[in-house]
Amino acid sequence: QAHVMESGGGSVQAGESLRLSCIVSGFTFTETCLAWFRQTPEKEREGVAAISSRYGATYRSDSVEGRFTVSQDKEKNTVYLQMNNLKPEDSAMYYCAVDTLRRPCGSTWRTLDRFGSWGQGTQVTVSS
Repeated sequence: QAHVMESGGGSVQAGESLRLSCIVSGFTFTETCLAWFRQTPEKEREGVAAISSRYGATYRSDSVEGRFTVSQDKEKNTVYLQMNNLKPEDSAMYYCAVDTLRRPCGSTWRTLDRFGSWGQGTQVTVSS
């Protein structure tokens, strides 16, 4: 079973940047979907970005297009979320998720129940 741990969250001003990291242990990145989700108390958990580990295909939600970039370092078993030009509406708990059935992301990358392992989350707060 994969163990997932996020880091890199914090409090920033609007327009600033953060890079979130997600270290996955007990699981190799040979072929899988690695995704970032976020959630606030007022909203359901939503997909932010994802990457298919084998060939590096990436996916992003419309709300972060042009601002967020997802990437991976297979040697470090780590996936990143680079967040630029942050907005107050980006404030949320950010979660990393791993498809432990080793399927590429595809059109269902936002589907919560395809991910077998989740981290505890890292908080991002953006003030105006």
